[in-house]
Amino acid sequence: MTNHEVLPLLGQVADSVSQAIAHARPELAGADPVVRRSEHADFQSNAALALAKRARTKPAELADALTAAVAGDRGPIAHVEVSGPGFLNITVPDQLIWNQLAARLASPRLGVGTPNEGHRTVIDYSAPNIAKEMHVGHLRTTIIGDSLARVLGFLGADVIRQNHLGDWGTQFGMLIQYLNEHPEATWHHDELEPGTSAVSALDELYRAARALFDADPDFADRSRQRVVALQSGDPDTIARWKEIVAESEKAFRDIYDRLGVLLTPEDSVGESFYNHLLSDVVTELTEAGIAVESEDALVIFSEEVNGPDGNPAPLMVRKRDGGYGYDTTDLATIRYRIHDLKANRLLYVTDSRQALHFQMIFEAARRAGWLTDSIEAAHVPYGTVLGPDGRPFKTRSGGTVRLMDLLDDAVTRARAVVHEKDPELPAEELDKIAEQAGIGAVKYADLSSSRIKDYVFDVDRMVSFNGNTGVYLQYAHTRIRSILRKAGDPEVAIDPTIELQPAERALALELDAYGSALTDVSETLEPHKLCGYLYDLARDFTNFYEACHVLNAEEPIRSNRLALCQLTARTLQHGLDLLGISAPERM
Repeated sequence: MTNHEVLPLLGQVADSVSQAIAHARPELAGADPVVRRSEHADFQSNAALALAKRARTKPAELADALTAAVAGDRGPIAHVEVSGPGFLNITVPDQLIWNQLAARLASPRLGVGTPNEGHRTVIDYSAPNIAKEMHVGHLRTTIIGDSLARVLGFLGADVIRQNHLGDWGTQFGMLIQYLNEHPEATWHHDELEPGTSAVSALDELYRAARALFDADPDFADRSRQRVVALQSGDPDTIARWKEIVAESEKAFRDIYDRLGVLLTPEDSVGESFYNHLLSDVVTELTEAGIAVESEDALVIFSEEVNGPDGNPAPLMVRKRDGGYGYDTTDLATIRYRIHDLKANRLLYVTDSRQALHFQMIFEAARRAGWLTDSIEAAHVPYGTVLGPDGRPFKTRSGGTVRLMDLLDDAVTRARAVVHEKDPELPAEELDKIAEQAGIGAVKYADLSSSRIKDYVFDVDRMVSFNGNTGVYLQYAHTRIRSILRKAGDPEVAIDPTIELQPAERALALELDAYGSALTDVSETLEPHKLCGYLYDLARDFTNFYEACHVLNAEEPIRSNRLALCQLTARTLQHGLDLLGISAPERM
């Protein structure tokens, strides 16, 4: 264990049951003790049911043997009894629970270890397109990727964030040519009306360039020549391209700052970064016999995926005109991250519709020898954001919803809800809380269900103080902080000899499971498991506070209960931070 790590009670009980299994039935040594939390006791082991067939005995008989073995060496177990067809209902000593609480309270890491230490993990997320506004389609990749970066980093991984910007290709030749031919076009941020971003202006200019490209063959030819100039490094073209990238990055920064995500300009590695690597990638794949000529193009035919015609699906390595596309760039990207960044875990947080693309990229990387058994590459897919009508979220006119507009709506609604709850809040404090609640509500709504599922963007539900919402958890934190302020935020000492009340016990056991919840997120890449844990923790605290007097209790019970309040507040705040959500002191 690392410094400050506290082994969860679940792990201690599982170790004890494992020892009992090995003692009672040596041939079953090493078997899963199948221990989990239980409504009927502190923990329950289903090992006897799972192993009875292997042991050639009845579950109840094996359960009796395990009970006897546990009784001989109690360890962390105070009491065990057989229930039903062979369940072991296990209770741990009150003193051990209090000691666990004290150890976590004393730990700057809440007793959580660093199981991911030694892992270098690249997380690819957000990835907006230069000269285009961020829209609702960028919401999930940005929020999910950011939360995974936070959780994996806290658990010890060396996390490398990668914002794979769309900053290269034909569209830039088209846009640059249009800007050169229309010097009156206004798009620099210092030339625009307040509230209008440069990327919004560039988006409109790109639409105009696209329309002209489609209508005017001469302009189309000039645009193609501009693409060649860009790719060959023409100084004037590159200078204009860099201007466009810089203005776009400023607009992205506004979004990232408001969302409170970790991405910085240093994390931006656009498609252009890999441009000089593409020819080497093509040569390597060709010499290895993986990439082959087909209809004047260079492709990799999949050995795992067939197309609609039943033939092996192709990955386009080089187009007929000699150009490169996304497939080639993604191959260069995975090669770079393995060879140059020395990553042993690669996570791509993108739309579920890209699953087949990444399956073929990973397959090609394995065949090329880049992706080995010691390196994990995973597509982390997510579902679609739906409007209240259950269809993909659009504006009333059918257009794409700007991400900044969506955040504005959530904050405005949160402001109304917070003001209704506390009309006496000063305007400045109300604005601050509304921003924290509105942004937190959007992020929590995204993270609180399994990422693969679609979810409905319902602002009224998101900002509710009731139910499984970010606002509910933020408010739970403020309530606990209010209790602690009334108590004077004292340094407390825990008396482990005090008998636990049922509501205290439930809360303490939930607090002890925090590290396990984070490990679960790390392994499954499902942030909703942390959301679910925090919601259960807040609910257990509410039950505890309703059942047990805190401020009016006599010592040493009062100190023990204040310790429960302190650890709950710290755990809620820390868990919300790993989701990228603020935990206000007042609300």
